[in-house]
Amino acid sequence: MTSAAFLWWQAGGFGGLGGFVLPLLLMFGIMYFLVILPQSRQRKKTQEMLGAVKNGDKVVTTSGIYGTINGIDGDTFILKVADNVKIRIARAAIAQVETTEDAK
Repeated sequence: MTSAAFLWWQAGGFGGLGGFVLPLLLMFGIMYFLVILPQSRQRKKTQEMLGAVKNGDKVVTTSGIYGTINGIDGDTFILKVADNVKIRIARAAIAQVETTEDAK
């Protein structure tokens, strides 16, 4: 059976456009499962995390600044960094929200 498939392939069974499209589709499928799908899952998880941020949450920004959310104004947050020190940051600058165990 294997030799029959090999002879069919040698005779041009996969010739022309089919010999090019099949490996191309296979490579696209592998790239989808290795790159695109995990990236979309991570983006969805990040969007859910940013949507759940509320006043009083302890957060870490992408630049490494630790602080507490003091106010929300559309796509920006007021972040209390220290006593009498507040900064305005973009929503996308939040890297992670600390859980109660992380905040201790």
